[in-house]
Amino acid sequence: MKVVLFGASGMVGQGVLLECLRDSGVESVITVVRKPSDPMPANFPNQQKVREIVHSDFQDFSSIESQLTGLDACFFCLGISSSGMSEEDYSRITYGITAAAARTLVQASPEMTFIFVSGAGSDSSEKGRVMWARVKGKAENVVLVRGFKAAYIFRPGFIEALDGIESRTPLYRKLYKVFAPILPLLKKLFGGRMTSTQQIGRAMLSVARNGYKKPILEATDITTF
Repeated sequence: MKVVLFGASGMVGQGVLLECLRDSGVESVITVVRKPSDPMPANFPNQQKVREIVHSDFQDFSSIESQLTGLDACFFCLGISSSGMSEEDYSRITYGITAAAARTLVQASPEMTFIFVSGAGSDSSEKGRVMWARVKGKAENVVLVRGFKAAYIFRPGFIEALDGIESRTPLYRKLYKVFAPILPLLKKLFGGRMTSTQQIGRAMLSVARNGYKKPILEATDITTF
């Protein structure tokens, strides 16, 4: 399997990249980044599988289309917190980048499976009161209708970071430290709604290979893999 990954430096993206590197069935991984990445952690195996494309304009990927042909799957893990952002700015990143990537990839690799990491509570109607949920729903919808061979939406809830991976968002890092001592209890109480970076990565690989019975996977679906 040949994969392109967006958001490889984020918490979810790092977890997905690690599972791709661990999977013998993944031949190569292209990561699309704005600036050269830091070296991968030493516990990431098979790093020779990765090829990085540095591209500054995340609103238009047409200039790198020729480097994105013949791919089997896109794992789109790029995302930011909406905290303190206007709807216009949040939409430009969350919807705009997703739409731009989908537009180029469907031309370059129309037979790929596109998997978009959204979030629990996203609003497919695009009409609800919660700003971030509306925008996420709009991004979900553009992926589903773009015309890929297959497209899926992942809506994880609380995500446990494993393998030494940490969130880049300071607030999330603080929350993880607060909840770390009671994670075993939370798993017992809400296990079906809690996922991990490993589970998301493995679920993405499985869905890319075998499909799934519905296009939107909630946390309770992701934890079954």
